[in-house]
Parts: sequence; structure tokens; C-alpha cells
Amino acid sequence: MRLGILGTADIAYRRFLPALQMCPEITYAGVASRQLEKTERFVEAYGGQGYPSYEALLADQNIDAVYVPLPPALHYEWGEKVLGSGKHLLMEKPFTICQRDTETLLALAEKKNLAVHENYMFLYHSQLQKIRELIANRELGELRLLRMSFGFPKRGEDDFRYQKELGGGALLDCGGYPVRLALELLGNTVQVVQAKLSQPVGYEVDLYGSAVLENDKGACAQIAFGMDNSYKCELEIWGSAGSCQADRIFTAPPDHPVELKLKIHGGEQTIAVGTDNAFLKSIRTFYRMCAQKALREKNVAEIRKQSCLTDTLYTKGTLL
Repeated sequence: MRLGILGTADIAYRRFLPALQMCPEITYAGVASRQLEKTERFVEAYGGQGYPSYEALLADQNIDAVYVPLPPALHYEWGEKVLGSGKHLLMEKPFTICQRDTETLLALAEKKNLAVHENYMFLYHSQLQKIRELIANRELGELRLLRMSFGFPKRGEDDFRYQKELGGGALLDCGGYPVRLALELLGNTVQVVQAKLSQPVGYEVDLYGSAVLENDKGACAQIAFGMDNSYKCELEIWGSAGSCQADRIFTAPPDHPVELKLKIHGGEQTIAVGTDNAFLKSIRTFYRMCAQKALREKNVAEIRKQSCLTDTLYTKGTLL
């Protein structure tokens, strides 16, 4: 399979392409940008063809799939054009900025028999598999509470995250991670119970927020997120018999040796998970979905539910 990249975002340069080079099932075809110097930087570092426009890349019949790391407000427009050109779609998160647009793209993908994938790569790290096992095996007892925090210090004023017209805002950026993890650990019945978004004076988007989500069994997730915060990237699971803490749950680099900290019946232990390349695993998951239609159904349902939760959280959140 041959894959092209629509846009020269930093995440494509630093994280996606190094992982893609380790995936023999996919050939990197090239990158399209509206700025020649950015295209040349990618070609010099990773090879591939430099396309003079997004349209030129989509017109290349030798490309089977496209990765879209553009700002969120552009996801719907270019996602529609990718699918319209008959190519599978790997979308950087969030899939779109609203549920209506997400539903339209999912329907188009179904109509054209194409795969779509939302790149929440942390889902594929082996630490999350271990956490699922701890919960399933009841090693922590009955699940009482999940606490999730993801935030980082303020970036430059020209960063798209702080621009409303580009789909900025903490909820759509860092907030999507704990929402997606709550869906993963609490299941498809999870709903937003309460939420708050804060938009300080002088800003056109939310900078930080929090929410409570619950599933049909009453298990609860408290989440917090922000892009004007000190750095945090944590998950804490509190059960009737013990607790578990993961300190790099969303962004563990491929060379970072992950550890889980457990407290069970008064004793403390550390589980060495080791290193893992979640970005590579996400790409390989996308490849398998492109090749096997049967694998797409669960993924599409999760994209739809994630979009629904995000829309609901935004509606319930009071911008302060």
C-alpha cells in the first residue's frame, strides 16, 4: 500500500514518518504542502515525492491512502476530498470538530468501501493492554474511580490550538485524550454527566476544562485537561482492592521505559511494561483495516461515540 501525507505538521515530521519507516507493509509516497520550503524539508529527511498542492497528491492514482495532520477545522473538508478521491483516510485527532461532520465522513467512507482511522495512538501502547488486564482480572477489585489529567504549558501565540477558525481549543486538542480513554475503559455506555470549559479574557477558545463521565454500572471518570497548565499526563485507577497509576499514559515515546505503580492490600509494587511504539501500532492497525473490511465496524463505532461525547461535553461545558 502507498500512502501520502496531506500537510507538513510537526507531528508528521517528528512522530508519524519515523514510525512509518518501520512499517514494511506501507510505502511512503510523498507529502503535499502549500509552502515549498516545508515540502523540501520533508523530502530531504524522508524521501518521497514533493507534491505542489494537496489536490496534486489526491490526483495521484498510485496513492492508496492519505494521512491528514492538518489543523482540526480543515479535517472535514480534506477528509471528504480524500475519501472522494477513493483513498483510505488516516486522520490525526480529532476526527472532525463536530459530530455532524464526523457522521458525514463516516457515511461517505461506508458508501465508498474505504477505511477511516482516528489516530489516538496511545490506545495501542502495551501499558494500556496491561491496565485492561488488571481491570478484567479484578486485581484492583471493583472499579470505583478513574482520574485522568492531560495538559501542557502555553505554546506560542501563533499556534493553531489558540485559533478558533482553525479548530483550536483545549477540548478538541488535549481534552480528546482523556475522553477517549474514558470511553476505552468504561465502555460504550459512558456518558458525560457534567463539564466545565474555561476561556480566559483575551482568548477565542477554551484553554482548560474538566468533566465527569459515568457508565451504566456507575463507574466514574474524572478528567481534566488544559493547554495553559503545568505538564501532566496521568491516569489513576482506584478500585476496592487497590490502585494503579500510569504517569505517561498518553504520550510515552517509543524509547521510554514505562512503569505502572500499584498499591494492593497495603503493599506497593512496580510493573515494568518496557518500551513500545504506539505510533507504529496505530499505523499497522490502519493498514489492517484497509485490507480487511470486517475490522472497520468497531473502529467506526468508537469514532462516532468519541465525537458524540466531545459534542456533549462542549454543550454541557460553561465557557467562563
